[in-house]
Amino acid sequence: MAKLMKNPYRTQKIAFSLLILATLLIVVPVGLIIVIIIQKGLPAINWQFISDIPRQGMRSGGIFPAIIGTFYLVTGAIIFALPIGLLAAIYLSEYAKDNLLTRLVKLAIVNLAGVPSVVYGLFGLALFVVFFKFGASILSGSLTLGIMILPIIITTSREALESIPQSFREVSLSLGASKWQTIRHIVLPNAIPGILTGTILGLGRAAGETAPILFTVAAFYLPQLPNSIFDQAMALPYHLYVISTQVPNVDEKIRYGTALVLLALVLFMNLVAIIIRYRFRKKKKW
Repeated sequence: MAKLMKNPYRTQKIAFSLLILATLLIVVPVGLIIVIIIQKGLPAINWQFISDIPRQGMRSGGIFPAIIGTFYLVTGAIIFALPIGLLAAIYLSEYAKDNLLTRLVKLAIVNLAGVPSVVYGLFGLALFVVFFKFGASILSGSLTLGIMILPIIITTSREALESIPQSFREVSLSLGASKWQTIRHIVLPNAIPGILTGTILGLGRAAGETAPILFTVAAFYLPQLPNSIFDQAMALPYHLYVISTQVPNVDEKIRYGTALVLLALVLFMNLVAIIIRYRFRKKKKW
């Protein structure tokens, strides 16, 4: 130990080696998963697979209804969760006093982000499907997914707002702006990149969850598209679960093709959000 302390360059090399090793332990398995999904799923990808309905007991045909259902659910969840989460984050960071109650609320929000998704599914079943009598529908599923991603959006948005220098607020207030004008025109525009980070995380989780939609919206098989928010819908995560465990003799390439489409859909939504975030970051002057 004494020799290591006397040679800081050797200590630095050891530390860098451990960091690289830890990074490889994370990146390599993820990379292998992606390579396997692409290798086994790409042969199934064609226009018919993307645009057709499932046929022959979901052993052939396409996954178009599941793609549209997933898009509806994720869109509904973000429409519900983003405004509420952002308003809650603004209140907690800008208006709420730093006392025991506020600290307990912040701790509770952080803990809610780690609640298993199946618990949210049961909550959505009891509240939206049974109590409010929305039934198994896109509305119930979107609201359940929105509640599930709400803690993520609140936490990341609050951290983004609190990262804005206090001097920005002080200068704005000294020029005669009200507190809300300062938040609206100074704090929020500079916090948008961080807020979008929370939105990206929420999108990824909402699009890939199976348990919440299993209880609130997912249909085993629907040959047509939903006509309203009170209809059931197919969704890619649940469809993948069904063809992998419930339907016998499904071609392997169909299962991996469905997984590849789900992965591509999530990456596409994340890419759009990342591009928007990058453009806002370029406008920053600090």
